[in-house]
Amino acid sequence: MAINTAMHAALKALSYPDVNLKKTYKLARKVEKLAHPYYLRPFYKTWDHKLHFEDHEIPVRIFSDAVESEDIERPLLLFFHGGGWVLGDINTYNNVCASLAKLTGCRVVSVDYRLAPEYKFPAGLEDCYFAAKEIILNAKKHFGVESDQVTLIGDSAGGNFCAAVSLMAKDRGEFSPARQILLYPAVNNDFSEHSEFDSIRENGTDYLLTIKKLCDYMELYQSSPADRENPYFAPYLAKDLSGQPHTLIITAQFDPLRDEGEAYARRLLEEGNVVRLHRIKDVLHGFFSLPIGFEPVMECYHCINDFLKSEGICPKPYQRKEEKTKQRVKKVLKKQREGHSVKLKIK
Repeated sequence: MAINTAMHAALKALSYPDVNLKKTYKLARKVEKLAHPYYLRPFYKTWDHKLHFEDHEIPVRIFSDAVESEDIERPLLLFFHGGGWVLGDINTYNNVCASLAKLTGCRVVSVDYRLAPEYKFPAGLEDCYFAAKEIILNAKKHFGVESDQVTLIGDSAGGNFCAAVSLMAKDRGEFSPARQILLYPAVNNDFSEHSEFDSIRENGTDYLLTIKKLCDYMELYQSSPADRENPYFAPYLAKDLSGQPHTLIITAQFDPLRDEGEAYARRLLEEGNVVRLHRIKDVLHGFFSLPIGFEPVMECYHCINDFLKSEGICPKPYQRKEEKTKQRVKKVLKKQREGHSVKLKIK
């Protein structure tokens, strides 16, 4: 359903153009944690683990659908959360990762990378790169699957990390991600009104994620203004995008980052990569964190599962559900042909 006038007015009122995120990010973290309490649910299982990297540990949380039998070899989704490089952690993304495991049939490994401004660029990125290297190179040993069964996935700043990790992996030659899924990613270095992308100006004032917030996030993340010219900071600036993983990019209609994500997809395609691009209509930045009953979220999961299916990644819960529905339809039609009066109930 399109955003109506009343909803647009409410969103505009909530967009708070004068909020200084550079002064309030600590409070935002506290509010975020209160809004996402951590507790276990019966429909999924989790395991916490730590990766030892240089002088610190990187917490990761592994999610698996509890309904499935444990003898299934599950592909892996290596998840980097969003939050503008400043907010978010594995606890605040519990529901997202649990849903991702449940609705794809994959195991999900969520990475709790270091946040800015306490740890500026490239600290969080190096954490994600190390986690990807360790998990991809040891996928068979620790998860019982081949390295090409691991997919990088992230939303917003996490999508930025996916793209940057893939660039770094090619440059360093230590491992090769097979595929990546970027959900409304931040891939450029200019979130100001002077950006080359129209969506920054069209959607940067009235849809919660404002130009002001985007610029604050970037300033908190960067170690110096020179970082903005680094393709690991802004992957869209990379001079050579050849040899990248098979890629799915999903954008949101009313997202200021919409156009740069779509431009990145076009550049990847032009430089010989396998790319899928899908824009979800009538949604804002961050919509993937909404409940799975929300129709655009389900549309997003359909896109993800279709992409994974095309890549030979199984199992697919949607396929099983659709097959059961087809079987019920066949039974009803057969009974109707035999003269029985029946109703079809779609679950």
